[in-house]
Amino acid sequence: MNSFEVNFDGVVGPTHNYAGLAFGNVASNAHGGSTSSPRQAALQGLEKMMSLRRLGLRQAVLPPHERPHLPTLRRLGFNGNSEAQLLEKVANQAPTLLASVTSASSMWVANAATISPFADTEDGNTHITPANLNSMFHRSIEVEITSAVLQAIFQGEGYCHHPALPAGPLFSDEGAANHTRFCSDYGGPGVELFVYGASVEKPAVRPAKYPARQTLEASQAIARNHGLSAHRTVMVQQNPAVIDAGVFHNDVIAVGNRQLMFYHEKAFLNTADVRSRLDTAIGGEGLDYIEVAEADISLQEAVASYLFNSQLITQPGHAGSTIIVPAECEATPRVKNYLDRLQSDHAAIEQVIYFDLKQSMHNGGGPACLRLRVVMTDAQIAATRARVFLDDELYSELKHWIENHYRDSLAPEDLKDPALLIESRTALDSLTGLLKLGSIYEFQK
Repeated sequence: MNSFEVNFDGVVGPTHNYAGLAFGNVASNAHGGSTSSPRQAALQGLEKMMSLRRLGLRQAVLPPHERPHLPTLRRLGFNGNSEAQLLEKVANQAPTLLASVTSASSMWVANAATISPFADTEDGNTHITPANLNSMFHRSIEVEITSAVLQAIFQGEGYCHHPALPAGPLFSDEGAANHTRFCSDYGGPGVELFVYGASVEKPAVRPAKYPARQTLEASQAIARNHGLSAHRTVMVQQNPAVIDAGVFHNDVIAVGNRQLMFYHEKAFLNTADVRSRLDTAIGGEGLDYIEVAEADISLQEAVASYLFNSQLITQPGHAGSTIIVPAECEATPRVKNYLDRLQSDHAAIEQVIYFDLKQSMHNGGGPACLRLRVVMTDAQIAATRARVFLDDELYSELKHWIENHYRDSLAPEDLKDPALLIESRTALDSLTGLLKLGSIYEFQK
Protein backbone atom coordinates (compact mmCIF):
# COMPACT_ATOMS: atom_id res chain seq x y z
CA MET A 1 0.00 0.00 0.00
CA ASN A 2 1.33 3.43 -0.95
CA SER A 3 2.33 5.80 1.85
CA PHE A 4 2.79 9.54 1.62
CA GLU A 5 4.13 12.30 3.80
CA VAL A 6 1.20 14.70 3.96
CA ASN A 7 1.88 18.35 4.76
CA PHE A 8 -0.85 19.72 7.03
CA ASP A 9 -0.50 23.51 6.90
CA GLY A 10 -2.10 25.86 9.39
CA VAL A 11 -4.57 28.34 7.94
CA VAL A 12 -3.62 31.79 9.26
CA GLY A 13 -6.38 33.09 11.51
CA PRO A 14 -8.48 36.28 11.16
CA THR A 15 -6.74 37.90 14.16
CA HIS A 16 -3.19 37.62 12.77
CA ASN A 17 -1.36 40.50 14.46
CA TYR A 18 2.09 41.60 15.57
CA ALA A 19 2.24 41.66 19.36
CA GLY A 20 5.86 40.57 19.86
CA LEU A 21 4.88 37.96 22.44
CA ALA A 22 7.53 35.30 21.72
CA PHE A 23 10.58 36.00 23.87
CA GLY A 24 13.62 34.60 22.08
CA ASN A 25 12.06 34.95 18.63
CA VAL A 26 14.01 37.82 17.07
CA ALA A 27 11.60 38.51 14.19
CA SER A 28 8.54 38.45 16.44
CA ASN A 29 10.08 40.92 18.87
CA ALA A 30 11.35 43.21 16.09
CA HIS A 31 7.90 43.65 14.55
CA GLY A 32 5.88 43.91 17.76
CA GLY A 33 3.38 46.77 17.57
CA SER A 34 3.30 46.92 13.76
CA THR A 35 0.14 46.77 11.68
CA SER A 36 -0.49 43.37 10.08
CA SER A 37 -2.62 42.15 7.19
CA PRO A 38 -4.57 39.03 8.15
CA ARG A 39 -5.95 38.66 4.64
CA GLN A 40 -2.55 38.85 3.01
CA ALA A 41 -1.07 36.45 5.58
CA ALA A 42 -3.76 33.84 4.99
CA LEU A 43 -3.55 34.14 1.21
CA GLN A 44 0.25 33.84 1.26
CA GLY A 45 -0.02 30.64 3.28
CA LEU A 46 -2.74 29.26 1.02
CA GLU A 47 -0.67 29.94 -2.10
CA LYS A 48 2.26 27.99 -0.63
CA MET A 49 -0.05 25.06 0.10
CA MET A 50 -1.48 25.01 -3.40
CA SER A 51 1.94 25.36 -5.02
CA LEU A 52 3.10 22.23 -3.19
CA ARG A 53 -0.10 20.47 -4.22
CA ARG A 54 0.68 21.33 -7.84
CA LEU A 55 4.15 19.84 -7.41
CA GLY A 56 2.45 16.52 -6.75
CA LEU A 57 2.52 16.44 -2.94
CA ARG A 58 -0.38 15.52 -0.68
CA GLN A 59 -1.39 18.77 0.99
CA ALA A 60 -3.95 19.33 3.72
CA VAL A 61 -5.07 22.13 6.04
CA LEU A 62 -5.57 22.65 9.77
CA PRO A 63 -8.00 25.36 10.92
CA PRO A 64 -7.09 28.38 13.07
CA HIS A 65 -8.24 28.66 16.68
CA GLU A 66 -10.99 30.75 18.21
CA ARG A 67 -9.54 34.18 18.95
CA PRO A 68 -9.90 36.30 20.97
CA HIS A 69 -10.37 33.48 23.45
CA LEU A 70 -12.87 34.82 25.97
CA PRO A 71 -13.07 31.59 28.04
CA THR A 72 -9.43 32.16 29.06
CA LEU A 73 -10.20 35.72 30.11
CA ARG A 74 -13.15 34.57 32.19
CA ARG A 75 -11.01 31.91 33.88
CA LEU A 76 -8.66 34.72 34.85
CA GLY A 77 -11.41 36.69 36.56
CA PHE A 78 -12.49 39.12 33.85
CA ASN A 79 -16.18 39.62 33.19
CA GLY A 80 -18.62 42.22 31.99
CA ASN A 81 -22.27 42.82 31.19
CA SER A 82 -21.40 42.20 27.55
CA GLU A 83 -18.52 40.73 25.59
CA ALA A 84 -17.70 44.22 24.32
CA GLN A 85 -17.42 45.47 27.90
CA LEU A 86 -15.23 42.51 28.83
CA LEU A 87 -12.81 43.25 25.97
CA GLU A 88 -12.68 46.92 26.89
CA LYS A 89 -11.90 46.06 30.50
CA VAL A 90 -9.04 43.74 29.55
CA ALA A 91 -7.67 46.27 27.06
CA ASN A 92 -7.53 48.91 29.80
CA GLN A 93 -6.25 46.73 32.63
CA ALA A 94 -4.10 44.08 30.91
CA PRO A 95 -3.37 44.90 27.25
CA THR A 96 -0.64 42.25 26.97
CA LEU A 97 -3.13 39.64 28.14
CA LEU A 98 -5.58 40.78 25.46
CA ALA A 99 -2.84 40.41 22.85
CA SER A 100 -2.07 36.92 24.18
CA VAL A 101 -5.63 35.63 23.88
CA THR A 102 -5.96 37.20 20.42
CA SER A 103 -2.72 35.77 19.00
CA ALA A 104 -3.03 33.76 15.79
CA SER A 105 0.02 31.67 16.74
CA SER A 106 -1.83 28.39 16.13
CA MET A 107 -1.00 29.01 12.44
CA TRP A 108 2.46 27.53 13.15
CA VAL A 109 1.32 23.93 13.31
CA ALA A 110 4.86 22.58 13.45
CA ASN A 111 4.28 23.18 17.17
CA ALA A 112 0.89 21.49 17.25
CA ALA A 113 2.07 17.95 18.00
CA THR A 114 4.66 15.23 17.67
CA ILE A 115 3.52 12.42 15.37
CA SER A 116 5.18 9.01 15.03
CA PRO A 117 3.92 7.01 12.04
CA PHE A 118 2.76 3.41 12.16
CA ALA A 119 6.01 2.04 10.71
CA ASP A 120 8.02 3.26 13.71
CA THR A 121 5.81 2.24 16.61
CA GLU A 122 5.61 -0.97 18.60
CA ASP A 123 1.88 -1.47 18.08
CA GLY A 124 1.80 -0.41 14.41
CA ASN A 125 -0.44 2.59 15.09
CA THR A 126 0.23 6.26 14.35
CA HIS A 127 0.78 7.97 17.70
CA ILE A 128 -0.10 11.63 18.23
CA THR A 129 0.87 13.81 21.20
CA PRO A 130 -0.26 17.46 21.16
CA ALA A 131 2.43 19.82 22.45
CA ASN A 132 1.80 21.47 25.82
CA LEU A 133 3.59 24.68 24.68
CA ASN A 134 3.87 25.76 28.28
CA SER A 135 6.94 27.94 27.79
CA MET A 136 4.73 30.73 26.35
CA PHE A 137 1.33 31.60 27.84
CA HIS A 138 -0.26 32.67 24.54
CA ARG A 139 0.59 29.29 23.04
CA SER A 140 -0.23 27.15 26.07
CA ILE A 141 -3.94 27.94 25.61
CA GLU A 142 -3.90 26.19 22.22
CA VAL A 143 -3.70 22.63 23.55
CA GLU A 144 -7.40 21.86 24.03
CA ILE A 145 -8.51 22.93 20.55
CA THR A 146 -5.44 21.40 18.92
CA SER A 147 -6.36 18.07 20.50
CA ALA A 148 -9.97 18.39 19.34
CA VAL A 149 -8.90 19.22 15.77
CA LEU A 150 -6.44 16.34 15.54
CA GLN A 151 -8.99 13.89 16.91
CA ALA A 152 -11.60 15.16 14.45
CA ILE A 153 -9.27 14.52 11.51
CA PHE A 154 -7.36 11.39 12.57
CA GLN A 155 -10.20 9.08 13.56
CA GLY A 156 -10.68 5.35 13.89
CA GLU A 157 -8.38 2.37 14.11
CA GLY A 158 -4.75 2.99 13.39
CA TYR A 159 -4.47 6.19 15.44
CA CYS A 160 -3.54 6.55 19.10
CA HIS A 161 -4.11 9.99 20.62
CA HIS A 162 -2.20 10.86 23.80
CA PRO A 163 -2.89 13.78 26.13
CA ALA A 164 -0.36 16.59 26.21
CA LEU A 165 2.48 16.11 28.68
CA PRO A 166 2.02 17.58 32.19
CA ALA A 167 2.51 21.32 32.39
CA GLY A 168 5.66 22.71 33.97
CA PRO A 169 9.26 23.36 32.97
CA LEU A 170 10.41 19.74 33.35
CA PHE A 171 8.24 18.52 30.45
CA SER A 172 8.24 21.59 28.24
CA ASP A 173 7.26 20.39 24.76
CA GLU A 174 7.11 22.37 21.51
CA GLY A 175 6.10 19.57 19.16
CA ALA A 176 7.46 18.66 15.74
CA ALA A 177 9.56 21.82 15.47
CA ASN A 178 12.14 19.82 17.45
CA HIS A 179 11.46 16.44 15.82
CA THR A 180 12.63 15.05 12.48
CA ARG A 181 12.09 11.65 10.90
CA PHE A 182 14.54 10.01 8.50
CA CYS A 183 13.68 7.01 6.28
CA SER A 184 14.26 5.45 2.88
CA ASP A 185 10.51 5.27 2.16
CA TYR A 186 7.81 7.10 4.11
CA GLY A 187 5.91 3.88 4.76
CA GLY A 188 8.99 1.96 5.91
CA PRO A 189 10.73 2.01 9.30
CA GLY A 190 12.35 5.31 10.15
CA VAL A 191 14.68 6.93 12.64
CA GLU A 192 13.18 9.66 14.80
CA LEU A 193 15.44 12.51 15.88
CA PHE A 194 14.44 14.54 18.95
CA VAL A 195 16.36 17.75 19.62
CA TYR A 196 16.17 19.29 23.09
CA GLY A 197 17.46 22.55 24.48
CA ALA A 198 17.85 21.71 28.17
CA SER A 199 17.72 18.85 30.66
CA VAL A 200 17.82 18.36 34.41
CA GLU A 201 20.58 15.85 33.68
CA LYS A 202 22.78 18.66 32.32
CA PRO A 203 21.81 21.74 34.34
CA ALA A 204 25.00 23.62 33.45
CA VAL A 205 24.57 23.28 29.67
CA ARG A 206 21.84 25.82 29.03
CA PRO A 207 21.39 29.00 27.03
CA ALA A 208 22.17 32.16 28.99
CA LYS A 209 19.92 34.70 27.26
CA TYR A 210 16.79 32.99 25.97
CA PRO A 211 14.80 30.02 27.31
CA ALA A 212 15.20 26.48 26.01
CA ARG A 213 11.68 25.47 25.05
CA GLN A 214 12.16 21.71 24.63
CA THR A 215 13.46 19.44 27.38
CA LEU A 216 15.08 16.04 27.11
CA GLU A 217 12.58 14.74 29.64
CA ALA A 218 9.65 15.76 27.40
CA SER A 219 11.19 14.06 24.38
CA GLN A 220 11.87 10.89 26.36
CA ALA A 221 8.27 10.77 27.61
CA ILE A 222 6.89 11.14 24.07
CA ALA A 223 9.17 8.38 22.76
CA ARG A 224 8.00 6.06 25.56
CA ASN A 225 4.33 6.83 24.97
CA HIS A 226 4.72 6.32 21.22
CA GLY A 227 6.40 2.95 21.67
CA LEU A 228 9.52 3.87 19.71
CA SER A 229 12.49 1.54 19.47
CA ALA A 230 15.48 2.75 21.46
CA HIS A 231 17.74 1.61 18.61
CA ARG A 232 15.96 3.86 16.10
CA THR A 233 15.43 6.90 18.32
CA VAL A 234 18.13 9.54 18.69
CA MET A 235 18.06 12.38 21.21
CA VAL A 236 20.57 15.20 20.87
CA GLN A 237 21.08 18.61 22.39
CA GLN A 238 20.77 21.86 20.54
CA ASN A 239 23.74 24.21 20.82
CA PRO A 240 22.85 26.69 23.62
CA ALA A 241 24.69 29.42 21.72
CA VAL A 242 22.28 29.21 18.78
CA ILE A 243 19.28 29.47 21.10
CA ASP A 244 20.78 32.70 22.44
CA ALA A 245 21.16 33.86 18.81
CA GLY A 246 17.40 33.51 18.23
CA VAL A 247 17.10 29.83 17.25
CA PHE A 248 14.14 29.09 19.49
CA HIS A 249 13.38 25.74 17.77
CA ASN A 250 15.59 23.24 15.98
CA ASP A 251 13.66 23.81 12.74
CA VAL A 252 15.19 27.30 12.58
CA ILE A 253 18.68 25.79 12.20
CA ALA A 254 18.19 22.31 10.68
CA VAL A 255 15.77 20.43 8.42
CA GLY A 256 15.59 16.83 7.24
CA ASN A 257 13.75 14.71 4.69
CA ARG A 258 14.08 11.03 3.77
CA GLN A 259 17.85 10.40 4.05
CA LEU A 260 19.07 13.99 3.87
CA MET A 261 19.83 16.47 6.66
CA PHE A 262 20.55 20.14 5.90
CA TYR A 263 21.90 22.10 8.86
CA HIS A 264 24.23 24.84 10.08
CA GLU A 265 27.54 23.76 11.57
CA LYS A 266 26.62 25.38 14.91
CA ALA A 267 23.20 23.71 15.18
CA PHE A 268 24.11 20.99 17.67
CA LEU A 269 26.17 20.75 20.82
CA ASN A 270 28.25 17.89 19.43
CA THR A 271 27.80 17.52 15.67
CA ALA A 272 30.18 14.58 15.22
CA ASP A 273 28.28 12.59 17.85
CA VAL A 274 24.92 13.51 16.27
CA ARG A 275 26.02 12.23 12.87
CA SER A 276 27.56 9.06 14.29
CA ARG A 277 24.42 8.15 16.23
CA LEU A 278 22.12 8.90 13.29
CA ASP A 279 24.24 6.82 10.92
CA THR A 280 24.24 3.90 13.35
CA ALA A 281 20.47 4.11 13.79
CA ILE A 282 19.65 4.35 10.08
CA GLY A 283 22.15 1.64 9.10
CA GLY A 284 23.61 1.02 5.68
CA GLU A 285 25.64 3.92 4.33
CA GLY A 286 24.08 6.34 6.79
CA LEU A 287 22.49 9.68 5.96
CA ASP A 288 23.48 12.31 3.43
CA TYR A 289 24.52 15.53 5.17
CA ILE A 290 24.75 19.09 3.90
CA GLU A 291 26.53 21.11 6.57
CA VAL A 292 26.59 24.86 6.03
CA ALA A 293 29.76 26.41 7.38
CA GLU A 294 29.80 29.63 9.38
CA ALA A 295 32.26 30.96 6.80
CA ASP A 296 29.62 30.54 4.07
CA ILE A 297 26.56 31.73 5.97
CA SER A 298 26.86 33.23 9.43
CA LEU A 299 24.52 32.21 12.22
CA GLN A 300 23.06 35.72 12.14
CA GLU A 301 22.37 35.47 8.40
CA ALA A 302 20.78 32.07 8.87
CA VAL A 303 18.41 33.44 11.54
CA ALA A 304 17.58 36.61 9.60
CA SER A 305 16.83 34.75 6.35
CA TYR A 306 15.26 31.64 7.95
CA LEU A 307 17.25 29.51 5.52
CA PHE A 308 16.82 26.38 7.62
CA ASN A 309 13.17 27.00 8.43
CA SER A 310 12.60 25.55 5.00
CA GLN A 311 10.81 22.49 3.69
CA LEU A 312 12.76 19.67 2.11
CA ILE A 313 10.35 17.78 -0.12
CA THR A 314 10.59 14.93 -2.60
CA GLN A 315 8.44 15.42 -5.68
CA PRO A 316 6.92 12.24 -7.13
CA GLY A 317 9.21 10.78 -9.76
CA HIS A 318 12.25 12.74 -8.58
CA ALA A 319 15.34 11.27 -6.94
CA GLY A 320 16.58 14.47 -5.33
CA SER A 321 14.99 16.98 -2.99
CA THR A 322 13.38 20.34 -3.58
CA ILE A 323 13.95 22.99 -0.94
CA ILE A 324 11.18 25.48 -0.19
CA VAL A 325 12.57 28.70 1.32
CA PRO A 326 11.16 32.12 2.20
CA ALA A 327 11.73 35.09 -0.12
CA GLU A 328 14.05 36.56 2.52
CA CYS A 329 16.65 34.01 1.40
CA GLU A 330 16.55 35.46 -2.12
CA ALA A 331 16.93 38.97 -0.71
CA THR A 332 20.01 38.02 1.36
CA PRO A 333 22.94 38.00 -1.13
CA ARG A 334 25.21 35.46 0.59
CA VAL A 335 22.29 33.09 1.22
CA LYS A 336 21.06 33.43 -2.37
CA ASN A 337 24.57 32.78 -3.73
CA TYR A 338 24.92 29.72 -1.50
CA LEU A 339 21.58 28.30 -2.66
CA ASP A 340 22.53 28.88 -6.30
CA ARG A 341 25.74 26.91 -5.75
CA LEU A 342 23.90 24.22 -3.81
CA GLN A 343 21.43 23.67 -6.63
CA SER A 344 24.13 23.45 -9.28
CA ASP A 345 26.77 21.50 -7.34
CA HIS A 346 24.95 19.12 -4.98
CA ALA A 347 23.11 16.14 -6.47
CA ALA A 348 20.78 15.87 -3.47
CA ILE A 349 19.17 19.28 -4.20
CA GLU A 350 17.37 19.46 -7.53
CA GLN A 351 15.50 22.72 -7.11
CA VAL A 352 15.16 25.77 -4.86
CA ILE A 353 11.77 27.50 -4.75
CA TYR A 354 11.22 30.87 -3.05
CA PHE A 355 7.90 31.85 -1.48
CA ASP A 356 6.63 35.20 -0.25
CA LEU A 357 5.53 34.54 3.34
CA LYS A 358 6.36 37.99 4.64
CA GLN A 359 3.36 38.28 6.97
CA SER A 360 4.26 35.03 8.75
CA MET A 361 7.98 35.79 8.64
CA HIS A 362 7.49 39.14 10.40
CA ASN A 363 5.93 37.21 13.26
CA GLY A 364 8.80 34.72 13.36
CA GLY A 365 7.53 31.76 11.33
CA GLY A 366 8.71 30.51 7.93
CA PRO A 367 7.70 27.62 5.64
CA ALA A 368 8.59 24.87 8.13
CA CYS A 369 6.70 26.54 10.99
CA LEU A 370 3.50 26.48 8.95
CA ARG A 371 3.35 22.72 8.39
CA LEU A 372 2.95 19.50 10.34
CA ARG A 373 4.12 16.32 8.56
CA VAL A 374 2.01 13.16 8.83
CA VAL A 375 2.72 9.85 7.09
CA MET A 376 -0.53 8.38 5.78
CA THR A 377 -1.50 5.49 3.54
CA ASP A 378 -3.91 5.65 0.60
CA ALA A 379 -6.51 3.94 2.78
CA GLN A 380 -6.08 6.39 5.66
CA ILE A 381 -6.42 9.36 3.33
CA ALA A 382 -9.53 7.89 1.72
CA ALA A 383 -11.09 7.14 5.13
CA THR A 384 -10.60 10.67 6.49
CA ARG A 385 -14.04 12.15 7.09
CA ALA A 386 -12.94 15.74 7.39
CA ARG A 387 -12.60 17.66 4.12
CA VAL A 388 -9.05 18.86 4.71
CA PHE A 389 -7.11 17.57 1.69
CA LEU A 390 -6.44 20.41 -0.70
CA ASP A 391 -7.61 20.22 -4.30
CA ASP A 392 -8.64 22.83 -6.86
CA GLU A 393 -12.17 23.09 -5.49
CA LEU A 394 -11.20 23.45 -1.82
CA TYR A 395 -8.44 25.91 -2.74
CA SER A 396 -10.96 28.10 -4.57
CA GLU A 397 -13.44 27.93 -1.69
CA LEU A 398 -10.80 28.74 0.93
CA LYS A 399 -9.54 31.69 -1.11
CA HIS A 400 -13.07 33.06 -1.37
CA TRP A 401 -13.60 32.43 2.36
CA ILE A 402 -10.47 34.42 3.25
CA GLU A 403 -11.33 37.30 0.94
CA ASN A 404 -14.85 37.43 2.33
CA HIS A 405 -14.06 37.25 6.06
CA TYR A 406 -10.59 38.72 6.70
CA ARG A 407 -9.55 42.29 7.34
CA ASP A 408 -6.90 43.80 5.12
CA SER A 409 -5.16 45.43 8.08
CA LEU A 410 -5.10 44.99 11.84
CA ALA A 411 -3.41 47.41 14.25
CA PRO A 412 -2.72 46.72 17.96
CA GLU A 413 -5.54 49.05 19.02
CA ASP A 414 -8.01 47.00 16.93
CA LEU A 415 -7.71 43.96 19.19
CA LYS A 416 -10.31 45.33 21.59
CA ASP A 417 -12.83 45.91 18.80
CA PRO A 418 -15.85 43.69 19.58
CA ALA A 419 -16.55 43.52 15.85
CA LEU A 420 -13.30 41.57 15.44
CA LEU A 421 -14.63 38.90 17.80
CA ILE A 422 -17.86 38.61 15.81
CA GLU A 423 -15.99 38.52 12.49
CA SER A 424 -13.66 35.81 13.74
CA ARG A 425 -16.47 33.63 15.07
CA THR A 426 -18.48 34.05 11.87
CA ALA A 427 -15.46 33.06 9.79
CA LEU A 428 -14.63 30.00 11.90
CA ASP A 429 -18.24 28.84 12.02
CA SER A 430 -18.27 28.94 8.24
CA LEU A 431 -14.91 27.18 8.01
CA THR A 432 -15.87 24.21 10.18
CA GLY A 433 -18.77 23.58 7.84
CA LEU A 434 -16.53 23.91 4.81
CA LEU A 435 -13.99 21.45 6.24
CA LYS A 436 -16.63 19.12 7.75
CA LEU A 437 -15.02 19.26 11.18
CA GLY A 438 -18.14 19.56 13.31
CA SER A 439 -18.45 21.87 16.31
CA ILE A 440 -14.88 22.03 17.60
CA TYR A 441 -14.87 25.57 19.04
CA GLU A 442 -16.24 26.56 22.44
CA PHE A 443 -18.48 29.28 20.99
CA GLN A 444 -20.19 26.59 18.86
CA LYS A 445 -21.24 24.52 21.87
